Amino acid sequence: MSGAGDSLASIPGDAAAPYVYRFRQTDPASDRFTFQDRDLSFYFRPAPDGLYFQVENRQNRSVWIDWDRSVFYDANGGAGKVAHSTTRYKDRFQAVASTQIAGLQRYGDYLLPLSYLLDSQNPDQQLHRPLLPQDSTSPQYNERGFGVDLVFIVEDRPRTYPFRFKVASVIPR
Repeated sequence: MSGAGDSLASIPGDAAAPYVYRFRQTDPASDRFTFQDRDLSFYFRPAPDGLYFQVENRQNRSVWIDWDRSVFYDANGGAGKVAHSTTRYKDRFQAVASTQIAGLQRYGDYLLPLSYLLDSQNPDQQLHRPLLPQDSTSPQYNERGFGVDLVFIVEDRPRTYPFRFKVASVIPR
């Protein structure tokens, strides 16, 4: 898979896949895949190819996403570093620059485990395994959890925002 697909589709995942995933956000619990505090507002869209998110900085000062301190928890029970849209296979052993979100601005991206990145002939292309399979093994992922601890630098201090999701159902097309 190169990059991650369009997260705006009505049903997440490949339209030709034999199964459709349905998700729920378990922590913090939300039926709309949202969370906000006085500093940040989050929106998530889980999909088989990645965990899409948008964050809005609600204050008039910059915040930073600290990718090196953030952790992804996959549906197979593994935990490790986070990859996002600009992370490449060649970068997996290097420090990742933090992403600045200016005051009152939004930032959107997708996340997946760094260990899911694959080597590519084109070093500028991101190839990765899907977050969840879209084949005959899909039903095995029913009720499995995954998530991310996103670390932000807010007012010069690290703040961890934990988010957890569960596969609510896997339905044949």
